[in-house]
Amino acid sequence: MLVLLPPSETKQPGGEGPPLDLAALTAPELTPVRAQLVDALVALSADVPAARAALGLSAKQDDEIARNAALRTSPTLPAIERYTGVLYDALDVRSLTRAQRARAATRLAVGSALFGVVRAGDPVPAYRLSAGSALPGLPTLRSLWKPALTDVLTATGELVVDLRSGAYAELAPVPDAVTVQVLSERPDGTRAVVSHFNKAHKGRLARLLATTTAEPDSVVRLRALLRRNGLHVEHPGGSELVLVVPADAVTR
Repeated sequence: MLVLLPPSETKQPGGEGPPLDLAALTAPELTPVRAQLVDALVALSADVPAARAALGLSAKQDDEIARNAALRTSPTLPAIERYTGVLYDALDVRSLTRAQRARAATRLAVGSALFGVVRAGDPVPAYRLSAGSALPGLPTLRSLWKPALTDVLTATGELVVDLRSGAYAELAPVPDAVTVQVLSERPDGTRAVVSHFNKAHKGRLARLLATTTAEPDSVVRLRALLRRNGLHVEHPGGSELVLVVPADAVTR
């Protein structure tokens, strides 16, 4: 099972790993696109106003541009520790046991505008590039990533659980991947789409999938696994699951 997570705009700074080695990342066949984007970001960083415009940053975020300028020389962290925010707080990899961490390393991957996809243990530097960014002189990120990245993600032979947000899923759609919608249910039975706290619920779901000893190989077996673990999960058809949470649990 491969669980695809969205990245985060925020990144943990620093690190103790060696500088970026693109060839050492998962799926080395993606190296040409990765190198093209790294070179473009480093070059763009020399023109701060242009970098702000391309990346949607304000003057208060110039430190993000400085990070991009140092992409090839700055220290790295495992990808699963580099990304931060609501989903990653809920995933809470630092609290996993050694055995759980090893299992998570084989199952978790992060979609990335810069690297396409990285496995949990891949060493990456802090950077700033979003799925919707447009880099001067280059095609759209979707045009760059879709041909190669979709093949990489579909060639694993594993059940893919795609928890990426819409913009990142569009970079490289995975046919037949299991997707999860989070709905809140009020006492009167009415339901609503969960927006911000959707990330927290998906983080908890990712933690469960990363650490379970089960190996579901279909959407039906995945639903059964989640239900055995106390989650209210519905399967309306196809490869979509619906995670239903009580309205009073939406903010927890």
